[in-house]
Amino acid sequence: MRRPAFIALPLAALMLGGCLSTVADVVTAPVKVAAKGVDLATTSQSEADEKRGRKLRKREERLGKLEREYEKQLDECNDGNRRACDEATDTYAEIQQILPTIPVEPEKD
Repeated sequence: MRRPAFIALPLAALMLGGCLSTVADVVTAPVKVAAKGVDLATTSQSEADEKRGRKLRKREERLGKLEREYEKQLDECNDGNRRACDEATDTYAEIQQILPTIPVEPEKD
């Protein structure tokens, strides 16, 4: 009669170990969820710097593309293409909108 108890006791301990682990996960879950929510809601300084840097690079790339288009349009305009003159005017206006958003690099000695 004692043999079944000796066999059942270790099996019950193994089964309860999983339950205790699950209970611990359930108890800590709200804390983990709240911490994750705070982490997602806040932006670290490095993340903000990276985001700002990406936006600046995109504006610089756009400015470079516009400047190349503008030069090409001016050449065509000087060759007598009236449409190219109109496009050059529009491109120049867009360049003027982007320029103030790009910081000036300090001159190196």
